[in-house]
Amino acid sequence: MILADKIALVTGAGQGIGKASALMLAQEGADVAVVDINGQTSEQTASEVVALGRQGLSLQADVGDVEEIDRMVKQTIDTFGRIDVLVNNAGVTRRSYIMDLTEEDWDRIHRVNAKGVFFCLQRVAREMIPRRQGAIVNIASIAGKGYEGTSNAAYAASKGAVISLTKTAAQQLAQHNINVNAVCPGVTNTALSQANLEVRAQQEGTTVEEIQRRRAEAIPLKRANDPEDIAAMVAFLASAGARNITGQSFNVDGGIIPS
Repeated sequence: MILADKIALVTGAGQGIGKASALMLAQEGADVAVVDINGQTSEQTASEVVALGRQGLSLQADVGDVEEIDRMVKQTIDTFGRIDVLVNNAGVTRRSYIMDLTEEDWDRIHRVNAKGVFFCLQRVAREMIPRRQGAIVNIASIAGKGYEGTSNAAYAASKGAVISLTKTAAQQLAQHNINVNAVCPGVTNTALSQANLEVRAQQEGTTVEEIQRRRAEAIPLKRANDPEDIAAMVAFLASAGARNITGQSFNVDGGIIPS
């Protein structure tokens, strides 16, 4: 197991990529603090972590609120004594044309996707610095690298911010032996993407199945990601095998974006 006895904190872990990441980290030997804005889904993921033979802590928190970030980090430290791995996964979006986006849309998306990622990173890094070790993995998106199929411009901008933050944080935290990297998922089968597909199908007067077929056809490997495809990269970047990798943003997209 590549993460034996590590302590991980995963945000947005009630479903999708966050849940898959929490479970894969547990499979690789980590105890996991499972954070989600939905307490029921957080509890479910934590129970599955326990079923894998690891300790699971369920935490309900809104990562757009700095006070709640402070609370969830404190509760994790109080329970496990430290945090070795942070997976900054929580995110929101909705499908919208650029001219239809509102100030409310912009603020809601950036509050979680950019502000939340930054303050989770900052707060956890504060705990990692005295121990001179830690791995932070931010979940960005190929939307932040110009993918034309992104759900909306505000989402793309927020994920571009995550990629930029990853580079800067890696440079400034390297002196403390903390690695910071990002994973940029491509088309991924999650509840969030399913909701966007349903909106798109309605807008285009077609079926979700037809859009899924066209979407897969446009991917060089001809298949969308499952959440576990992203989780596998997360687990690697959290491990000692990635000890000399920092400041990078890795695409997991079936070949959509060439670099």
